[in-house]
Amino acid sequence: LNFTTGMGYNSAIGVTDGYLLFPYPFFVSVKGFDVRAEGVSDDERARNLAMLQFVAEETVRRGLHFQFGIWTLAYHWVNSPKATCRITGLTDATHPAYCRDALAALLREVPQIGGVTFRVHNESGIPKGAESFWDTQFSAVKDCGRRVEIDMHAKNMEPETLRAALATGQPVVVSPKYCGEHLGLPYHQASIREKEMVPEKSITDTGTGVLEGNRGFTRYGYADMLAENRNWDVVFRIWPGTQRFLLNGDPATFAGYGRAAAFCGAAGIELSEPLHFKGRRGSGLPGGRLAYADESLVPKRDFEKYDITYRLWGRLGYHPDANPETWQRAFRKDFGKAAPQVEQALAAASRVLTLFTLAHAPSADCVRYWPEIYTNIPIADTAAKLPRYDMTPPLLFGNASTFDPQLFQSPDECGDALLDDTASGRYTPLEVAQWLENLAESAAANLAEAREKSGARSTEPGFRRVEEDVLIQCGLARFFAGKLRCAVLWRIFARSGNRAAGESAITSYTKGRDAWAAMAARAAKIYRKNITYGTSLTSGHWMDRIPAFDADIADLKKRLDTSPAPAGQADERAADRAFKIATEKPVRPLIAAKHTSPESFHAGKDLEIAISLGAPALRVTLHYREVNQARRWKSLVLNTDHGGFSGRIPAAYTRTRYPLQYYFEIETGGGKAALSPALNRDLSNFPYHVVRLAKA
Repeated sequence: LNFTTGMGYNSAIGVTDGYLLFPYPFFVSVKGFDVRAEGVSDDERARNLAMLQFVAEETVRRGLHFQFGIWTLAYHWVNSPKATCRITGLTDATHPAYCRDALAALLREVPQIGGVTFRVHNESGIPKGAESFWDTQFSAVKDCGRRVEIDMHAKNMEPETLRAALATGQPVVVSPKYCGEHLGLPYHQASIREKEMVPEKSITDTGTGVLEGNRGFTRYGYADMLAENRNWDVVFRIWPGTQRFLLNGDPATFAGYGRAAAFCGAAGIELSEPLHFKGRRGSGLPGGRLAYADESLVPKRDFEKYDITYRLWGRLGYHPDANPETWQRAFRKDFGKAAPQVEQALAAASRVLTLFTLAHAPSADCVRYWPEIYTNIPIADTAAKLPRYDMTPPLLFGNASTFDPQLFQSPDECGDALLDDTASGRYTPLEVAQWLENLAESAAANLAEAREKSGARSTEPGFRRVEEDVLIQCGLARFFAGKLRCAVLWRIFARSGNRAAGESAITSYTKGRDAWAAMAARAAKIYRKNITYGTSLTSGHWMDRIPAFDADIADLKKRLDTSPAPAGQADERAADRAFKIATEKPVRPLIAAKHTSPESFHAGKDLEIAISLGAPALRVTLHYREVNQARRWKSLVLNTDHGGFSGRIPAAYTRTRYPLQYYFEIETGGGKAALSPALNRDLSNFPYHVVRLAKA
């Protein structure tokens, strides 16, 4: 249990609610310092400490590890005239020693604290270049007289900070984000976005720890943290950027996260609880955190809505192959004969947002991008006012990268590949659109059957809470499917002038918009008008978004009639072929592949890889890379070998301290290609193989 303070703000700028932001003076009085939080009396501080002691004691009594998280160490808050609980009594000169002594006092007063999590980059209030602060802060852990873990958030973590933590002799954990600040599919993305990549010449592997130099690639994944024989542990942290309050619970997805927790010897995984960011940045509103307009749906305690989420995460995040009975008996208790259908409806609906987020990533920042209540990005209008997304211009829907550009195409890339007749095994937005529609159909059908089997119980609050959130996610799936298809078709129109593609793009968008509007109208009776999770980009309601969709569709209709046909970009036959493929149901080649992954590899020696196929193939390409997101993937066309295909990852590349990962791209002809291993039906497996370095 990670009790985290200060996560309500990205940095100490624009603070309104300062309670526990800089945590120490809210819990302890430190000898030799008169540091206080304004408005917090000695009695209140004592009550806070007593409550923290109670939480820690109850956690440990249940056999769990108790972690104390310190997300902000800034005591001075910038541009914050309305901030509550300002910190007094500190200066830059006294700040490091105070933090050391305050943490030491906290560790004495709460002996159940088994670890401390720190954000260690500049958003913590400790700027780059002030790494000596961490030597002082970590000394409190070093000298506390017991085993206490130092856990450091991986984003922009400097090698000097890691070395300072290791020098304490205490156990050290580095905790990278999982898929940006979002929920993606339950595998570690094969690549980070191009936006996060840094020039390889700007970083150096000295072999003494993590890479030295430009560490901007560490922001949104495991980065370079998974070297073999490392002397720190890795725990992945899943942020709640994608799905904040709609109920989710898919056994396959949560089991996938559980398997990913041990990726390349990692030590585990943390999930930010569903209401983690509710009221972030001081934006909380009266009326309860669940934001129900229909008061009959409000449970006695707000966490009760998420019993399913907690149960599945607890069982499957810890033990991916847990006996289904451990959660299905709770489904039977709550939903009776309809339990199997409720489970299946919720499982299908719960894959919608994780899938769409992975396939469409205009921003890794959870403040700017909230797929659950999506803020529109135009298809063609570059003059539209948009949030400050961290994507490469132009800021258009079809140009947004995926969270895994190695394995997934953006709509613009898909449209270009269709026009250029380029074979690629990457998953296309057309396939993602079809998967989303399939999920919506499965969820809706199972929900209808569950409603019928439930009889009178279908009117009970527990069933209705599940029902309404499943229906909302079905509406999201249909909208996203329509917009993804629209973006591909509009790319074909924009490059070729093929009017049929432009008209079909508008039709797809309109169909998606109508599905959103129908969903939003029902949701307006269920949830309040402002479902606030922060500033303007993470607040509001589904109804608020419809005018932007309508304006976007109107803009496309105007462009369809007024845009001149592009000259020489794509010929008519290519455009007709691309349009035909884009409007058909996508069919990926099914190829029976037989491959045995090597048990390990030896550094500095060739690694032989072979695969045999159950059908002819024009070409098989091996894509391989260190398990290090700072590096780019390499490719090798395999040789035909007695009915199969084989090749070698060269010795020069295997001279590494990282595991290796690889997958196959299989071209079958006619512009078709497939990947092996492929994503499974539940979208819950690893779509690549991993080989560990042999032990010396």
